[in-house]
Amino acid sequence: MNMNKKLLYLLVFVLTMLGAVKTQAQIGTYDTLRVEAFITPEGDTIPQSWLPPAQVNAILTAHWKNYWQNWTRLRNAVYVTYPYAKTAGKIISEVNLQLAHVPDERQRKTIIKSREKELKRDFADRVTNLSVYQGKVLMKLINRETGNNCYEIIKEFKGGFNAGFWQAVAFVFGSNLKQQYDAKGDDKDIEKIVLELQKLYGYKG
Repeated sequence: MNMNKKLLYLLVFVLTMLGAVKTQAQIGTYDTLRVEAFITPEGDTIPQSWLPPAQVNAILTAHWKNYWQNWTRLRNAVYVTYPYAKTAGKIISEVNLQLAHVPDERQRKTIIKSREKELKRDFADRVTNLSVYQGKVLMKLINRETGNNCYEIIKEFKGGFNAGFWQAVAFVFGSNLKQQYDAKGDDKDIEKIVLELQKLYGYKG
């Protein structure tokens, strides 16, 4: 057998083997696996896959640890006191409507006392169990819901003497009945939590 015939046989053998490999590849087990794909706005199809989740643990610095402790404390206080502030705002609006056409001072006092008894009956036990910190947050939220600070509300319904007395009590506990609500300033964190609460539980703003 001359050299040309040997080369021809070798070439035929190689081509045959390549054909067999190609055929096996076409009918391989993994050729029928389905994969997810993402279609771009332009219409192109791009294969995609999902990586398993990875958990990353890190040690909080003292600054961030303190930040998240304060945030959690504030968030809990808002969640506890916001329903009371909503109720207070509703009742104060109702009382103001009742008093709007009542010029007689004695009748006005009767209406106020009646609603005061109602508030004490429904909320006295729960509100008195609030912490000093929660009480401060509640005063802020009442100002948010009514537009008036607690000093003005007490003065309006109970007189200047009572307002002055409770302002003194608040001062002893490091608070202030005259504090105003500033949604874009000092109270922006409270406002974020209130908006979260409203969305979560369907409160109307």
